[in-house]
Amino acid sequence: MVVLDGKALSTTIKNEIRIEVDQIIAKGDRPPHLAAVLVGNNPASEAYVGNKVRSCEQVGFSSTLIRRPETTTEEELLKIVSDLNEDADIDGFIVQLPLPSHINEEKVTLAINPHKDVDGFHPLNFGRMAQGLPAYLPATPQGVLLLLERNGIETSGQHVVIVGRSNIVGTPLGILMSRKDKMGNATVTITHSRTKDLAAETKRADILVAAIGIPNFITADMVKEGVVVIDVGINRIDDPTRKSGSRLVGDVDYDQVAPKSKAITPVPGGVGPMTVTALMLNTLKARKKEIRY
Repeated sequence: MVVLDGKALSTTIKNEIRIEVDQIIAKGDRPPHLAAVLVGNNPASEAYVGNKVRSCEQVGFSSTLIRRPETTTEEELLKIVSDLNEDADIDGFIVQLPLPSHINEEKVTLAINPHKDVDGFHPLNFGRMAQGLPAYLPATPQGVLLLLERNGIETSGQHVVIVGRSNIVGTPLGILMSRKDKMGNATVTITHSRTKDLAAETKRADILVAAIGIPNFITADMVKEGVVVIDVGINRIDDPTRKSGSRLVGDVDYDQVAPKSKAITPVPGGVGPMTVTALMLNTLKARKKEIRY
């Protein structure tokens, strides 16, 4: 059984990005610049944005963090987005989700300039991705593909079963893995809460992706021997044995499933670091203007 170490791979790719950024600076150009907008004080969002800022420092990017209180209005947030769209020194930016309930997330996403949409959430980027055209790919699916590719895991001809159909992970990953592409050519089944006999579907998987947001949901009796397991879930559960009183687990019961797996991602330290790394790659592409519409 191989542990797919996203933390180590993330460090390797960040070092590669840093070399390229140093070359940009050596030519007298400015480094890539990523901005992040954080509304409210959601602890998970605070942690995610903190990781992104630290990653920018590691790869030599400039970064800007715009903090606003929970009471920020939708109009105020849309003005921030508009200003970032117009700022020539900002190559890409993200608006950290979730947003407070009084703000329409779809409206905010649509307001982002697709050329600066390094999260890959804008419908224009999503649509171009679906048609196999150059686009900013959603960070988590891109991170999953990098993890598979760099570990030499074949996807062509494999049966991929994805548990979860969100527009952030499940649906775009299904599109990407079914495309006629280097890390595609798979037969993809997307399952969800209405799937009948879910275990029958997951047991058919050569590559199983769990992205359902339920801790330890995938158990040993739901997978076959020799499966490759990609656990996208990050869930905090109570653990009185820990000083903090809690710990992070994935959507897969790791202790049960790992012995049956050919390869598996840990939580934490698997897909999570690769998501942030994919965001760095998208920002570098934005700086170099590689994606043209």
